[in-house]
Amino acid sequence: GKREDANVIRARCLVALILLLAASGVAIAANLLVQQQERRDFENKFAGYATEIVTVSRSKASQFFDALDSFASSIGAQAAAEHAFHNTSWPFYRIPNWSVQAQKLAELTGVDDPFLGVAPIVQEDERDQWNSFAAEQNPIWYQESIDHERYTEHTAQELVNATIPFLHFYDPENGYRPTPVSRPGEALPYFQAYPVGMIPGFPVMITNVDILLTSQQTEQLYHITKVARRPTLGFTRFGFDTAAPGSQIMQPIYDGPDTEAEDRKMVALILSGVPWLDYFKNVLAEGEDGIVVVIESACPKLIENGAQYGGHNLTQSDRNIITYQVDGPNAVLLGEGDLHDPMYDNSVVTEVFVDLHIDQSELPEGTCVPVLTLHVYPSEELENDFHTDNAIIYTVVVIAIFVFTTFVFLLYDYFVGRRQRTVMERIMKQDRIVSDVFPTAIRDRLYENQAKHTMNGHHVEADDGPFGLNETFEGRSSTIGSAPLADLFPSVTVVFADLVGFTAWSSAREPHQVFILLETLYGAFDKLAYRHGVFKVETVGDCYVAAAGLPEPTDDHAVVACRFARDCLKKMKDVTLKLEVSLGPDTSDLDLRTGIHSGQVTAGVLRGERSRFQLFGDTMNTAARMESSGDRGRIQVSQVTADLLMEAGLAKWIIPRSMKMFVKGKGEMQTYWVRKSNRPIKPKATKLESGMDTLDEEAETEESSGPAEEDE
Repeated sequence: GKREDANVIRARCLVALILLLAASGVAIAANLLVQQQERRDFENKFAGYATEIVTVSRSKASQFFDALDSFASSIGAQAAAEHAFHNTSWPFYRIPNWSVQAQKLAELTGVDDPFLGVAPIVQEDERDQWNSFAAEQNPIWYQESIDHERYTEHTAQELVNATIPFLHFYDPENGYRPTPVSRPGEALPYFQAYPVGMIPGFPVMITNVDILLTSQQTEQLYHITKVARRPTLGFTRFGFDTAAPGSQIMQPIYDGPDTEAEDRKMVALILSGVPWLDYFKNVLAEGEDGIVVVIESACPKLIENGAQYGGHNLTQSDRNIITYQVDGPNAVLLGEGDLHDPMYDNSVVTEVFVDLHIDQSELPEGTCVPVLTLHVYPSEELENDFHTDNAIIYTVVVIAIFVFTTFVFLLYDYFVGRRQRTVMERIMKQDRIVSDVFPTAIRDRLYENQAKHTMNGHHVEADDGPFGLNETFEGRSSTIGSAPLADLFPSVTVVFADLVGFTAWSSAREPHQVFILLETLYGAFDKLAYRHGVFKVETVGDCYVAAAGLPEPTDDHAVVACRFARDCLKKMKDVTLKLEVSLGPDTSDLDLRTGIHSGQVTAGVLRGERSRFQLFGDTMNTAARMESSGDRGRIQVSQVTADLLMEAGLAKWIIPRSMKMFVKGKGEMQTYWVRKSNRPIKPKATKLESGMDTLDEEAETEESSGPAEEDE
């Protein structure tokens, strides 16, 4: 007795030691798994945030440039109409209701405080006439803008008094005093602007300032626009607001509505300022913080040494780079340069932000084509949101549970564990049954429906089958009143494959031999279906039914179905040859007759005592007809499926039948054979007999005897 007790004690100690070591291992593994899961959650969340930021910001930018182009075309058309009736022409044209039209455009820019302006192109000999025209028209559009914008800071007369009445620039060599433009060539005076008002911090209007003399970048952008005849943009800071870096955009206006005409003449520019900061606001939800966005320009930054307006003593440095941080619906400027954390270099998401598709070859050598690129990075702040104490908590809990169960409830744990294993095995068996019967997407929807029933107090009886699918009219769970699980799939390809000679073969076999053949053969087909992404619909007797393009739609469903059917033919030969020893010599005489058709089907769960996922529609009937009217060892496809193969560039896969087939319920149909391999076919002599196929079909029959080659 003592010896046995000692053995029991030693066994218990050994079990306790093993459990302790297991607890340590599980605790370490749990710690590592939790950390890895947190990392995956972080990476997946960031990828979603980055995609959202890139998609929304690019959409806003594209919408803005499209609206700007339409606005310019509209102005050109208005001016052309005005010229026809009143003989007015650029640059002596005032846009009527300017503030109303500009506000509609500004609402599409996606920024909080948009700036828009028009600068007509004034030739050197038109400057005096321009000064008179501007002096006459400024009070008119000032008053229109004040009335529409409800601007109350100044009257129209006060704005007129704050306007320099001649074309000018601010000369740095003359104390930034307004100086008349005297250089030869064109001038681009600011004229109508939105919103109306004086320059912030200065009691003057921007009207009549020649923008070509404000900075070298502005002059450079104008020449790009003039040569490329397309809008362009450059990095800048708007007005005197050093906290709002963004892009200065120039959109050309032409003398007429037809912007594609070869002889079109650029007569003015729409000037716009886009602070990109506003494009990253209201993109993410509250709490989705710590996303770093870097905007990089393909063009180098111009550093102005000395005078800013009118000066040309400039040097070039590195590229323009601005960094922002997006915190939920808010966005802040971090500063100039790439300020992201280098630790996250491998996590970057890079996309072109703005590309105006300017042809570099049209520009003078050395001219930079402005393209903006977005680089989106995570930050330590974002990653910290996914760092929790769960790893430590799980480790402590695992160790505590193992110690507790080892020294206190070892026997109890044994019985509970056995019960849990029994329950889990039953659940897994049920889950496997449901997964075998229904597609994954349908299975998940069944789970969701069952969860909703449970939440609503619905009780599922034990004999209702997995997930309460077996519904009767005798008081058990009913789905009357609930929406059926059904979908319309507009484009799928259905495959019917029938075992030729099976009826005669099976009548001479024992039941277990029949099922050995069917299980082996259908199991091989199932593996092929899984490999090709084909969904097995059902087996009806000795007919195997499958479909490509559902439950997940695909564009190449016809190609996938034909590849699957070809592989099934080859697998049929391999399996029957291997089973010939155990099932009889005539087993290899069995063959497969396959029919394929493409079209729309209705698919869903037909609920009842034995719920099943089934397909309905004319496509199923036609596919069955393709099978029944085909030949053994061959694949017959309909015209619809053949057209899809030809559209995919696989016309060499198919051979038209020499005669149209009469299909019950369809009439005459042109059908095609699918070749079993892609080797070149050598023509042979043709046998012209009623109902026989053409020369290509006989050649196909010959080449089908050889091994199938891989798809090209």
